[in-house]
Amino acid sequence: MRGVADILSLGVPVNRAKVLCVFVHGRGQTPEEMEAAVLRRLSAKDVTFALPRAEGKSWYAARAIEPLTDATRDEVALSLAGLGRAVADLRHQGSGLPLVLAGFSQGACLSLEHAFAGRAVPDAVVAFTGCRVGVAGDERPSRLGTGLPVYLSAGTADPWIPVHAFAEAVAELGQSEARLRCDVFPGRPHAVSDAEIAMLDGILTDLAEGRPPRMEAPR
Repeated sequence: MRGVADILSLGVPVNRAKVLCVFVHGRGQTPEEMEAAVLRRLSAKDVTFALPRAEGKSWYAARAIEPLTDATRDEVALSLAGLGRAVADLRHQGSGLPLVLAGFSQGACLSLEHAFAGRAVPDAVVAFTGCRVGVAGDERPSRLGTGLPVYLSAGTADPWIPVHAFAEAVAELGQSEARLRCDVFPGRPHAVSDAEIAMLDGILTDLAEGRPPRMEAPR
């Protein structure tokens, strides 16, 4: 069974927040690992974080770059339903505040699928090492909101998300008229780099200060 087991709440209380962030962990990981690897490296202030926890530490069993099967579709749908509720619940708690949907690896892929499904649209999507789930010939939703700010990254030494799958996602985001920035990091393994942390930091800070995300952090 896939889906959200529980949600770890971090950062400032929502009544003191200026920006909200739902951060989705990768395969075999936990919210606590994302806190250590990503959130503790951020300097953005006044952020309320919600970190969903996957049942069994994964959102779906297949690799993202494998053709979609009925089983994978069912697992992704269940995980997306839980993620959608997490986004909607945090929006309700912080009514009127901007919200960033972010994730790493499998969590980045699930975040992209959430956005392409047109679900509970966030104010920005940050996908560290992500791509679409499935392959180009699969029937997949394409209801991304025009002008949605999206940051997508990849590493050339990452064994889970090859650059060609990242590039296919870039093309789909461009065709859907996302406000897109993407970076490929030569030799970067399956991890989140300082440059990627700086990008999320800048997006959170911009939204907290009432600006559209500029996505201007250096590589």
